[in-house]
Amino acid sequence: MSIMQISSPISSSSSVFLGQRTINSRRSKSSITGRNFGICKCIATPPEKTAYTTKVSRNANMAKLQAGYLFPEIARRRSAHMLKYPDAQVISLGIGDTTEPIPEVITSAMAMRANELTTLEGYSGYGAEQGEKKLRAAIASTYYRDLGIEENDIFVSDGAKCDISRLQLLFGSNVKMAVQDPSYPAYVDSSVIVGQTGLFQKDVEKFGNIEYMKCTPANGFFPDLSTVSPTDIIFFCSPNNPTGSTATKNQLTQLVQFARDNGSIIVYDSAYAMYISDDSPRSIFEIPGAKEVAIETSSFSKYAGFTGVRLGWTVVPKELLFADGFPIAKDFNRIVCTCFNGASNIAQAGGLACLSSEGLKAMGDVISFYKENTAIIVDTFTSLGFNVYGGSNAPYVWVHFPGQSSWDVFAEILEKTHVVTTPGSGFGPAGEGFIRVSAFGHRSNVLEACKRLKQLYK
Repeated sequence: MSIMQISSPISSSSSVFLGQRTINSRRSKSSITGRNFGICKCIATPPEKTAYTTKVSRNANMAKLQAGYLFPEIARRRSAHMLKYPDAQVISLGIGDTTEPIPEVITSAMAMRANELTTLEGYSGYGAEQGEKKLRAAIASTYYRDLGIEENDIFVSDGAKCDISRLQLLFGSNVKMAVQDPSYPAYVDSSVIVGQTGLFQKDVEKFGNIEYMKCTPANGFFPDLSTVSPTDIIFFCSPNNPTGSTATKNQLTQLVQFARDNGSIIVYDSAYAMYISDDSPRSIFEIPGAKEVAIETSSFSKYAGFTGVRLGWTVVPKELLFADGFPIAKDFNRIVCTCFNGASNIAQAGGLACLSSEGLKAMGDVISFYKENTAIIVDTFTSLGFNVYGGSNAPYVWVHFPGQSSWDVFAEILEKTHVVTTPGSGFGPAGEGFIRVSAFGHRSNVLEACKRLKQLYK
């Protein structure tokens, strides 16, 4: 028998531990006598590099959050859709971002203030963390006249959303909160992050230790307070985002009394108050007794197009006290001074211009424009036979698709019309089966979007 040198190539299926790698063996230099053998040459692979990690544990509360924050997730899906259909004209009626230019009377005031910063006489650095005195006084006299709110009760900020998180920091982790369901996602997410909640319960789509106050067409989008468990903090938005519903004076009187009976604090979000055109309250402080149980946060974002400029305010009345009698405003002031250096002086100049007689008229014109958009959207869905809510006192239209998944409706509309909306379930479990349509958009885009929706659902 001759002596043979045998070499057999090994496929990726020849050995489990080689995974999907295909290795060509070299010809063996050794020889053996007798039977033929396939020579398996095992090649050691270098160990995979592992990323360096610190010894700091992740905040466990962050791990409780579900998926991404709603609006960045919508933006991600919009971007993916645009990659899929690069030639499509995608129209966004989803995120509540303003689209119309800021009135010139306001921008000119900001430009003037910016130019003043180039001079020795006009330059200013850090301002008061609570806001410039003139602006605080103007907010008090414009929005809270005869309501017992003074300029020292007002904290000017970089927007209501930022103040929501600062308030959560103020309250800490040992409180229980209630929230309208559906509602603006920042209330719940900030509560989760600060550690007020339990884990997310997938079977009911809720976080533990949050009281979800169900708001549906059946109860006029105002919760049945007789079924709501007492909590420490109650987040309430009117006009509501996303449903567009507005609480009446009688309803808010019930809410204030409920808070007083239970020793709770209401955080009242009035970011859309200037859209109210009927006799509904624009401030919680129109309700007797509210100053002892309520904080109010608001913003110039949706009035003056300040979504990018960033300017808002929060009212913490001096009458509002902790259980031990300590003024809540003093602690909030400490939070503000610790976490914030005050709103931009340029933005505050714009805010002051907003509250001039000319500025108020200009903001009113912008709001009227968006409300006309809202009417067009309401008419479109109504003509198609849908049940439509909101739209009267808010720039949002809440459309019911019974028995359907909100995300499925969102996906169908985006795929077939190239129009971006917002799935209702992103605002809470009671939002399932609804979509929110925003009236923030150029008129031509709103008209085109409605034309496409009519073609889809005719």
